[in-house]
Amino acid sequence: MFYDIRMIKNYSFKISIENGKVEKIKLDTSFGRAYRVLKNGFWGYFVGDVSKDEGIRLAEKNIINSGNSEILEIKSGGKFILKPKDNFKDISIEDKVKFLKDVEKELKSENIVNTSITYFENVKEMHYSDSNGNEVFYRVPRIGLIVSAVAKDRTLQQFSKRIMKPAGFEALKNAYDMAEEVADVVKKLVNARTPPSGFMNVIANQDLAGVFIHEAFGHAVEADHVLQGASVLSSKIGEYVANECVTIYDDPTLMEFGFYPFDDEGVKSEKRVIVEKGVLKDFLHSRETALKLNSKPGNARSEGLKFPIVRMSNTYLEAGDYSFEELLEISRNGVYLIGSRGGETNPATGYFQFNAQYGYIVRDGEMGEMIRDVSLSGNTLEILRDVKIGRELKFDPGFCGKEEQIVPISDGSPPILIRALVGGG
Repeated sequence: MFYDIRMIKNYSFKISIENGKVEKIKLDTSFGRAYRVLKNGFWGYFVGDVSKDEGIRLAEKNIINSGNSEILEIKSGGKFILKPKDNFKDISIEDKVKFLKDVEKELKSENIVNTSITYFENVKEMHYSDSNGNEVFYRVPRIGLIVSAVAKDRTLQQFSKRIMKPAGFEALKNAYDMAEEVADVVKKLVNARTPPSGFMNVIANQDLAGVFIHEAFGHAVEADHVLQGASVLSSKIGEYVANECVTIYDDPTLMEFGFYPFDDEGVKSEKRVIVEKGVLKDFLHSRETALKLNSKPGNARSEGLKFPIVRMSNTYLEAGDYSFEELLEISRNGVYLIGSRGGETNPATGYFQFNAQYGYIVRDGEMGEMIRDVSLSGNTLEILRDVKIGRELKFDPGFCGKEEQIVPISDGSPPILIRALVGGG
């Protein structure tokens, strides 16, 4: 019989400001224990603040069947504490509110009818131990700022940007510049034209290209999807799935928003090559899927005390050889699309549909008029066979949902040139 125990202590603080007024200040703290027991190929699970022996007994009691689940035995241990340069807990609520109101003032302008700022800080402590003698501990702070504005003229438009990092208050040093950018873009967006439609050359900026890599490709390499037959990549290890210029990583060791030092099965995090020069090299794994598919674990994550499942962390496309100006010149005619307003993808088929925040017409290799409400769709593998990759890699943070669990992640990419179907969002 195998068992493991997670003890998680969580601190969260949030401030919401709208149109200069504080709407919400919320503090949450929690502590709990999660117990897993694997016996006769079936998992039992229990969450509660009880003793070790009682927790294991109650988890074992929840084993209601037999099955074929097994896990890869590993050796792991260690301690990691991320110490921020500027600890947000040392800053008073009054000073935080003043800072946020000052940032929001940068949004005030003609035609802007609504402004909002959302600030959050979080500290997660996790202690893991298991029946194999493994024991790890970590403490990681995270901070975030979301700046949003709504403007009205010919149309009503909303635009937002965000900063999210495993860090302290020092991560917000560019908050004023970000607010200025939000105000500038949304004022132009209200009078932007609708996009052209049809298959065309598309330059996707780093944010949109990163979302494409995460949503359209990343979920297809999560090994639980593979084992369920719900991935277009299920039988393609060792095969070309993209152009030779394509290399994709998932790296939880990067100090981006998806960072973690150990996963929620106590496995030390490490950089994983997913695609190397166009060839599919590996999937993302838990200890259970790694044993079934003869690979390495390290990608099991959970929201709070929920059951760990296979998740991405910081997933990114490696930088290529083209400058942005060269991508424009090669494109000649088409669109340049910026940011993402969500969308959907089917990892079983590879088809996706995203909405860009805004963009520009590309005409004769140069950017023209701004466009709004743009959608982008296509097939992942077809697009990655014919892609040109820019030089400047950037990451965009966010939260990813899967099986009713939300975890922090980050998508990374340089700008890319592809052919896809463009239409109104």
